[in-house]
Amino acid sequence: MAHRTVVIGGGSFGTAIANILADNGHLVRLCLRDANAVAEIRDTGINSRYLPGFRLNPALVPTTDLAGSVADSELVFIAVPSRAFRDVLRDMRPALRADALLVSCTKGIWADGFLLMSQLVAQETGSDRVGVLSGPNLAKEIAGRMLTGSVIASANADVRETVQQALSCSYFRVYANQDTFGVELAGALKNIYAIATGMADALGLGHNTKAMLITRALVEMSRFAERMGGNTLTFLGLAGVGDLVVTCSSPLSRNYQVGFKIGQGVPVADAEKSLGQTAEGVNTLRLVKHKADELGVYMPLATGLYDIIFEQQPLPSIIKRLMSGDQNSDFEFITGVHGG
Repeated sequence: MAHRTVVIGGGSFGTAIANILADNGHLVRLCLRDANAVAEIRDTGINSRYLPGFRLNPALVPTTDLAGSVADSELVFIAVPSRAFRDVLRDMRPALRADALLVSCTKGIWADGFLLMSQLVAQETGSDRVGVLSGPNLAKEIAGRMLTGSVIASANADVRETVQQALSCSYFRVYANQDTFGVELAGALKNIYAIATGMADALGLGHNTKAMLITRALVEMSRFAERMGGNTLTFLGLAGVGDLVVTCSSPLSRNYQVGFKIGQGVPVADAEKSLGQTAEGVNTLRLVKHKADELGVYMPLATGLYDIIFEQQPLPSIIKRLMSGDQNSDFEFITGVHGG
């Protein structure tokens, strides 16, 4: 069954998702703010800023008409940076169909109230037909039609089943999960640790170091999620450990790239600016550090990275602090004992 769909946001991931939908025979519009980008995609079939070299399905329709695109769409994917998310929701709300299924593709946190994007969607639209698409999904690999798995999380069965049917194809497999909060929180948190592993690689700290960072990051993420009310088991799936591994390991990851540049001595603002795209991890780090302090959640890696980026503390002193912390259990959810 073909669906009338719109993907709001013409960045790399939004464009890749729109391309899957077009490959699958759906009537899909890709809504962008930049009229020049719309003209380029229409005339050449390429989004050269975000996915250079990848020819898009000619059935994909680029547009700047947000209201018109939303008005007749049964399925709405929102793939804009977190800082623009609420404004987009408010702009599209008057035109939104009452029965539309709304799917967030943004891995970030809204500062006011520490809201995840799905919570912001529900708050702004009043809809309970809301889902989250998350997982180890590097856009350039998806655009290259490399085999990829993702997760659609929603408390609404219709959302889960419809998105699975709409996106699943020979190169993109979609798994369902009811733990929307856990899946979305995992997608936001892993960006913090991708910055840390990017820094480690820039400094030549080795594979042992990266393995320690990634596995301890998973514990920190699970610890924070448990305190926030999420399901720790969600972090053992694609949206948790899967996304964490790929984001912390691949030079295609924007947050890894930011961390790598910081590790080379580039100032944070310049590192972010050089990407030409949004890396959510720096803002997420700030929000999560303050929330962890408020809740009393022990997150030594996130705290150390915060001290480097926001407090300008020297890296050697942070490494020394981390390596001299308490050594307790490897995985506290088995033993119940917190470890560093």
